[in-house]
Amino acid sequence: MLISLSPLDYAIVLPFIFLAGFIDAIAGGGGLISLPAYWSVGIPPHIALGTNKFSSCFGTIFATARYFRAGMIDIPVALLSAALALIGSWLGASTALIVSAKFLNYLLIILIPLITIITLFSKNLGFSDRAHLLKLGYRLLLGGLAGLLIGFYDGFFGPGTGTFLILIYSALLHYQFTRANGNTKVVNLASNVAALITFAIAGKIFLPIAIPGAICGIAGNLVGSKMVVLRGNKLIKQVFILALILLLGRVLYNVFW
Repeated sequence: MLISLSPLDYAIVLPFIFLAGFIDAIAGGGGLISLPAYWSVGIPPHIALGTNKFSSCFGTIFATARYFRAGMIDIPVALLSAALALIGSWLGASTALIVSAKFLNYLLIILIPLITIITLFSKNLGFSDRAHLLKLGYRLLLGGLAGLLIGFYDGFFGPGTGTFLILIYSALLHYQFTRANGNTKVVNLASNVAALITFAIAGKIFLPIAIPGAICGIAGNLVGSKMVVLRGNKLIKQVFILALILLLGRVLYNVFW
């Protein structure tokens, strides 16, 4: 299929890619903004997915590097989570081929508002780092299970993967939001690279928009990650709520339109 974009199309899409990178660096959920932006200018869904992975992957590399330099990543836990997330993603994608995602859509309509309310009223969630009180083996076990579970969700359904992983790291492993976010970026990076290779081999990346999109995604991730380093947990909580609202909107759209 021949894709032709006008200068106006670029002017519409690229600011949204920057915004997606900004939000993704802070609380996940950037794809909820960038994918509709690609679709809005007539890029077919399967090519939009590959193009989005190209732009988001490079942005995530820069955000991950900044969090690593700031000491915001529990490296053993993050790496194990990333490895098992790849396995979980493959299992989820395989399951999606034989099982409908409709039930999950309805379940998320209940879960997302519940998670939002809990986050709003749990003043200590994500604001105290007590993960170091847990033994490393226990952190690795929970981190690995979190990676496997969210990886499965990513392969089976997808939207909001990073946002849910931040929640699990904060609620179950008791990381503060900044470290939970840093760990999440490692998992996101692993899954993005794997998906990018798959899309590249299949020729599903539209480079004329993917390359400037990657530049805008990098810029958004750099600005977002810098704000996290400077402003920390309070900023992440605010954007986390926004990401949940965007995710709920996407799920409602899936169900009713």
